[in-house]
Amino acid sequence: MLALALLIVLIIVFGLTRGRHLYRVREEVLSFPDLPDAFDGFKITQISDIHSGSLSDVYGVRKGIALANAQDSDLLLFTGDLVNNKAAEMESWISDFTSLKAPFGKFSVLGNHDYGDYTHWDSAELKASNLIRLKEIHREMGFKLLMNESIAIQKNGASIALIGVENWGKGGFHQYGDLSKATSDLATDSFNILMSHDPSHWDHVTLDHEKHVHLTLAGHTHGMQFGIELFGFKWSPIKYFYEQWAGLYQKKGKYLYVNRGFGYHGLKGRIGIWPEITVITLKKSIS
Repeated sequence: MLALALLIVLIIVFGLTRGRHLYRVREEVLSFPDLPDAFDGFKITQISDIHSGSLSDVYGVRKGIALANAQDSDLLLFTGDLVNNKAAEMESWISDFTSLKAPFGKFSVLGNHDYGDYTHWDSAELKASNLIRLKEIHREMGFKLLMNESIAIQKNGASIALIGVENWGKGGFHQYGDLSKATSDLATDSFNILMSHDPSHWDHVTLDHEKHVHLTLAGHTHGMQFGIELFGFKWSPIKYFYEQWAGLYQKKGKYLYVNRGFGYHGLKGRIGIWPEITVITLKKSIS
């Protein structure tokens, strides 16, 4: 029993120190019959949930940024929760995250924490100005923030649609996201990738939406920063709150990928569910 207790203590200490920056690259190759030929082999790096208000180890964070850049992806996507509560939390990290690079651009959406809903403000004006500043920070870092809108990613005369919605969550979370508005200008046969911070949006809205969304990228859950992932076995208490909580899911010919998060919040580290950099390669399949 003493040995088991010691092992548990060591695991906890590791998770609260080294675990918070034990970044793991997780790769998926997804095939689609209607992917434009020009995008066969197109690589996307996804990061999520930076939670800059929790970060303190500059060298640890830079290790994760360097690892993301090392993937040499075509496109870099950030799926929300830049801060815990206030835009000021990100000020000292702007230059570091500006160094993220991708030849086809960097794009982002807001997460539930980005609106400043979980802290006290002396006035509505201060809360509104905080969100304005947070949006400016996205721009200063070179990210195009998508707010219930879409943009065409073009390559060799072909294009795919990148869609970004504001946060939409189940239960007590705000539902600012408007997928219908974001997709209103898209052709019925366009190839669509959606950034939506909360994975519950996929089940409740995206799967049965009139516009076919081939791939949805989400974050939000962090895998609860606690759990077990060994030899294909995956468990965390978060599974009792979110059906889709980490990794790849498929329903009705559509994919969802839930990133485990770059940073951490609440628990000051990670135990068993390590921070993640996702790399998804799109492939053209024969129908």
